[in-house]
Amino acid sequence: MDISFHDAIKERLIKEFAGIFGDSKGVSVFFAPGRVNLIGEHTDYNGGHVLPCALTIGTYAVVRIREDDLLNMYSVNFPDDGITTGKIGELVPRGVSNWSAYPKGMIYTFAKEGMSIEKGLDMLVYGNIPNGSGLSSSASIEMLMGHILREMYGFEFDNVKLALLGQKSENEFNGVKCGIMDQFAISMGKDSSAIFLNTNTMEYEYVPVDTGDAVLIIACTNKKRGLGDSKYNERRSECEQALELINKETGRSLNGLCELSVEEFDSVSDCIKDAVIKKRAKHAVYEDARTVSAVRMLASGDLKGFGELMTSSHISLKDDYEVTGDELDTIVEEALKCDGVYGARMTGAGFGGCSVNLVKKSYADDFIKNVGAGYKSKIGYDASFYIVNIGNGPMNL
Repeated sequence: MDISFHDAIKERLIKEFAGIFGDSKGVSVFFAPGRVNLIGEHTDYNGGHVLPCALTIGTYAVVRIREDDLLNMYSVNFPDDGITTGKIGELVPRGVSNWSAYPKGMIYTFAKEGMSIEKGLDMLVYGNIPNGSGLSSSASIEMLMGHILREMYGFEFDNVKLALLGQKSENEFNGVKCGIMDQFAISMGKDSSAIFLNTNTMEYEYVPVDTGDAVLIIACTNKKRGLGDSKYNERRSECEQALELINKETGRSLNGLCELSVEEFDSVSDCIKDAVIKKRAKHAVYEDARTVSAVRMLASGDLKGFGELMTSSHISLKDDYEVTGDELDTIVEEALKCDGVYGARMTGAGFGGCSVNLVKKSYADDFIKNVGAGYKSKIGYDASFYIVNIGNGPMNL
């Protein structure tokens, strides 16, 4: 995607920066995308495969380095918060309760990694990712902040390291035990390609995404949720319990459930006596297998087969992992009633957020109309829809 795509937003944000901070002398402007995961949900912290891609929507920042150690941050999306202020040396894990926890967590993490930052900054942030949607607005601002710090303070490291720093920040500063997928997808994003990532080995390859006669449509339930107060950490703990039981039973030292094939899991799963824990583990292993198969489907142009795997993924997330809920189930059920739909599934952590849908272009308008009407009839409020394109990772504008 050409950087000119961002020019109108860039110009507007520089003016807003001047309005908030007095002038816009010496500013720099940056962008980091959001992401959508095509398939491979809740496999990343289980050492499995994921297939995300970066989007052309994301988070922007206008930034200027200060001569003192003050951090002044303002979000166009949360104007009622005003300018959030603080000092670099006074950042404390779990000590920030608003959106600024994500960029501040990156500053804290950089310092913990020996990349000390002495001068503060003025920063205005704007995102066109729906907040709490499951399109990784939090990881987007983390990768944005990491890119800003690297560029403006002169640190040298690659985008894989950037992703790992973001995960560390999320885990340690914000207390969410996320896997690596979100940060990796955003930092390593490539136009028109998904990323087939083995989260166990960190090996990855770019997979060209040619949707042919179809488009990707994001359907946002508009039910807000935050990872920290969801059951995300609980699901991760349940998978860890399953892994411990399997290792004990088999005498192996597996690092993650997804090191098991479907056949291997089926042969040892009876050692997990708790039916709920067993279902959680089953989802992880079977979802990993679906993701590997999905890459083959994409490579061969089999959109029908790819879509069927998407739908199977949602069913598993609903029945075995239990992370969907009425809103996501309704929006997927309504999608699957429509003509021209190859597949539909929730994306992200769940408990609200979005679905991703592969829909024939000629049916896109009818899809949005009909799914929107069915969803509002059952849930009582509107969903939002976005026809999205796949884009690049963090960049200077």
